Formats: sequence, C-alpha cells, structure tokens
Amino acid sequence: MISKTYLKDGIPTINPQDILTLADASIIDVRTSDEYSGELGHIEAAQLVTLGPLLEDFLNIHDKKRPIIFVCRSGGRSARASQLAIELGFGIVFNMEGGMIKWNELGLPVKR
Repeated sequence: MISKTYLKDGIPTINPQDILTLADASIIDVRTSDEYSGELGHIEAAQLVTLGPLLEDFLNIHDKKRPIIFVCRSGGRSARASQLAIELGFGIVFNMEGGMIKWNELGLPVKR
C-alpha cells in the first residue's frame, strides 16, 4: 500500500520507499546514461529513457493505463517527465521525491 503520495507543483509525487510497493509500475529513469551508471547508481527495475526526444518516443508507445514512476537525480527532470506523461493522457503517474539522491540517503538498494 502506498503510504504517502501528494501533489508537488501539481505533479503526483511518491516517496522513494513506496516505489517498492508498486510491483506493476514502470520505473523510468530520465537521467543520462553516465548518471544512470554513475556515482548514485540506479534502481534495479528502472529503465533508462533520457528526457527529451527518446522519452517522447517511448511515451507514445507505452501503455497509458500502466502506472509509471519517473526518477532522476533530485526530482526536477522527473517532474518535467511526469508533466509530459500527464499531458499525453497517462492515468497513473508519479514523480519520485528527491530523486536518486534521496533514494541513496534512505539506504535503498542501488545497482551500479
């Protein structure tokens, strides 16, 4: 069960620890490939789809009914990705609060 979601600047936001409770959600990391494999690592189940044209192409073919969670370094780029998904008609969209910085601070599992 998701314990805490809220709107931040109009974007549905989820706490990092609650991501693990959404087994059927797509986790999309919108950072660059260097960041994805860099110091902060990435969530094991996350798919790298960099913000920009690659993300737009991905969203045009992704199932709009499947929950989708966007992740970046600190939450800014993933908020923009979340807004784009909402504008394209996705029904269940979340931005991960604090990005991979907060994920690491909480000691959650990271793949490098």
